Order: sequence, then structure tokens, then C-alpha cells
Amino acid sequence: MRGFFVLVVLSVLFFDGCSLVSQKAESTPNAAESVEQIRAKAEQGDAAAQFNLGVMYYEGQDVTQDYNQAVAWYRKAAEQGHAKAQTNLGMMYEEGQGVPQDYNQAVARYRKAAEQGSAAAQFNLGLMYEKGQGVPQEYKQAFAWYRKAAEQGDATAQFNLGVMYYEGRGVAQDYSQAVSWYRKAAEQGHAKAQFNLGVMYDEGQGVPQSYSQAVSWYRKAAEQGHAAAQFNLGVMYKKGQGVPQDYSQAYMWLNLAAAQGLENSIKMRDSLIKKLTPSQIEEGQRLAREWIALHPQAAQ
Repeated sequence: MRGFFVLVVLSVLFFDGCSLVSQKAESTPNAAESVEQIRAKAEQGDAAAQFNLGVMYYEGQDVTQDYNQAVAWYRKAAEQGHAKAQTNLGMMYEEGQGVPQDYNQAVARYRKAAEQGSAAAQFNLGLMYEKGQGVPQEYKQAFAWYRKAAEQGDATAQFNLGVMYYEGRGVAQDYSQAVSWYRKAAEQGHAKAQFNLGVMYDEGQGVPQSYSQAVSWYRKAAEQGHAAAQFNLGVMYKKGQGVPQDYSQAYMWLNLAAAQGLENSIKMRDSLIKKLTPSQIEEGQRLAREWIALHPQAAQ
């Protein structure tokens, strides 16, 4: 999976204002059956087993990873109308894994699965319309497919809907709706949605301005290692907005964001150092070390 986000400056804040670009693959729980048992069923035409075998080859689970074999087994299941296999086969075509890259084929496979109600395929089809890959770029269609996935609880689709409402892409601009969809995704732990929801509270867009709520949502995203959220949380501590002013805490969060290469955080941290006592700097560094020790994955 792949992803990017664009930071747009809002005063001293950052806003994660572009859709998350990543496909969603379908997977299967760890099967109690052996590879041999799954293969035997697959060879007898069992679509679920064919899909599972495709996943195993794709992931290298109990077999040597082999994208060509993954494609072959996904295709067999897809030809029987297996929605998850159609979704994953579409992803293989989109990425050019085991087959030549072909956006038209990706769209065709996603559409088959999306029409069967697959949230992952609905999201992926929305993304193809948003990017204009395999279909003409059409934001209204992107919005429509994201919404189908979002209504099934897909957090990334909910986030993307929030972005589209915020920017007025494919739908009339509506900050209240943006907040609503960001909140749904944020409550599922989606870090970018948590961050954007924090910005909405910080700026009073679609909700009454509330620095304490902004801090709360920034913190949730920051704890997951979201660099811009760490920066904004540092700003809040520096200014004493939504939290008591605390330069050591400000230094800690700015330092964590700076360690991820966030240029504005590096500049603000270095500027803040000039105002701190040696003990405050030492405390901020200690807090940062402790945070990294408790969040090794988020700190990577």
C-alpha cells in the first residue's frame, strides 16, 4: 500500500488536506487448515479456498511469495464471482504485481466487487475516479463510491469524504459534514482524521472553536506518531491554548515532530530553546526519550 499527504499552512497550524492514496486489499483470517488442504479444495473449484490460496501466495504465508500464483488463484475465484478475489485481482492490476499494470482492468475488477457491496472495492473504485486512472477523473463518482464504503464503516473512506466536504470536491463545501465524517473515522483511530478534527476545533470550522477539544484530538494523532499533530500539540503547549502553558511539554512534542523532519517544527523548536532554562530543556528531552521508549513503532 502507498500513501502521501500534503501539508497546507494555516497560520502556525498544518492541515492534512488531501485524500489518503492507498488501495485496500481483502485478506483472510489465519486458516486452521494446512496449505495442502486449502490447495486440494481450491483445485476442486472451491472459490473461498482459491481466494485464500491467492492471499497466501501474495503474503508468502506458509508458501514462497509468488505474485503470479496469487494472480492465478485470485482469477479462478473471481471468475466464480468471489468479490474479495475480484478486489485483490483489481489491486494486482493497479500495481502491476504478477500482471502488467492495467488501470482499465483494475477498474473493471473493482466495479464488479463494488457492486456486490465490497467496501474495499468501493473505496478503491472511488480512488480511481478521484485520480482519473482507468476512468475519466470525476469527483462526483469518487464521492459516491467513497460514501458507499464510508457508510459501511470504512475509516479511510470516511476520512476522504471529510476531505471532499471540506474542499467542496464532488459535493458542496460543508464544514459541518466534514467534521461529521472526520469524527467517524477519528473514533476508529484514524490518525489523519483525528488531526484534521483537531484543526477544525482549533479553527472553529464546522464546530464551535474549542482549544481543549483541539488538544484532545491532536494528542490522539500525535500518540500515533503523526508529525503535524505533534507539531500542533507543541504549539498549543507553547501558547497555553487548551492546556496550561508548559515549555518542557512544548519542547518534547516539537522535538518529536522535528525528528521526523518536519521543517517548521525544527525551526520552532530551535527558536524555543533560546527561551528555555537548561532544566526545561533537559526535562523536554527526558519526556521525548520516555515517549519514544513507550511508542517504538510510532517513533520510527
